[in-house]
Amino acid sequence: MTERPGTLYVVATPLGNLEDVTLRALRVLREAKLVACEDTRRTAGLLKAHGISTPTTSFFEHNERWKGAHVLDVVRKGGDVALVSDAGTPGISDPGYRLVRDARAEGLTVVPIPGPNAAVAALSVSGLPTDRFLFVGFLPARSGARRMALDELAGERETLVFYESPVRVLASLEDMRQALGDRAAFLCREATKLHEEYRRGTLSELAAHLAQRKEVRGEIVLAVSGASEAPAVTTETAESLFVRLTAEGRTRREAVKAVARALGLPAREVYRRVLQEGE
Repeated sequence: MTERPGTLYVVATPLGNLEDVTLRALRVLREAKLVACEDTRRTAGLLKAHGISTPTTSFFEHNERWKGAHVLDVVRKGGDVALVSDAGTPGISDPGYRLVRDARAEGLTVVPIPGPNAAVAALSVSGLPTDRFLFVGFLPARSGARRMALDELAGERETLVFYESPVRVLASLEDMRQALGDRAAFLCREATKLHEEYRRGTLSELAAHLAQRKEVRGEIVLAVSGASEAPAVTTETAESLFVRLTAEGRTRREAVKAVARALGLPAREVYRRVLQEGE
């Protein structure tokens, strides 16, 4: 008789406060054959707090290929596996989605156990529009790539939601101010933890607030208001508009951003057209 495959459960866990876990999540973690987690030490704290002794195995970005094969083999042989991240919902800006993708490609059963999510938690208390939002996740670490990514987001009218590292947050806030303008924004730092912080202000105000500190610590979510106006209607081409703006004294970068906003084009596309025109 062929053994029936198990189930891969995608289990949301607390962002910080260990009370923020559902009864269903605790049952699944207790009954699973294996818990696959980013950091076994961190997950051990959650399991111990709730009297759970299920075996754990590490599953993170640098071992996902070979460890993913092991995890799926457990499911193939009939064992249920609970996939968790260090905090929040697995698969959101972490390698868990690849495991889910591979499981679904094989026809294995994948079931979500919903719960905390840092982006949604921050957005819910931001006071910014929530009817439509764009989850961006982590911006590129390098400044040039980060600025290009932000330039392409400048015309988006939805609330923008970012994850950011504490060591890069000041540089990112400045890049956001330059690319997007000094928009209304919201900082969520260390959500649900002992030193949690929630602050509303413009991008420059948030930057000034954090700059007063010797060191910024903790996991950060930034929510930024979307573009306030739709791109203006114009009959000018990207090339002619760029020439006019640079003739008026705008820098090349400022002109490209202005053209992108005016025509509703990605900044990368404007750069491409301008460079072709100049050849």
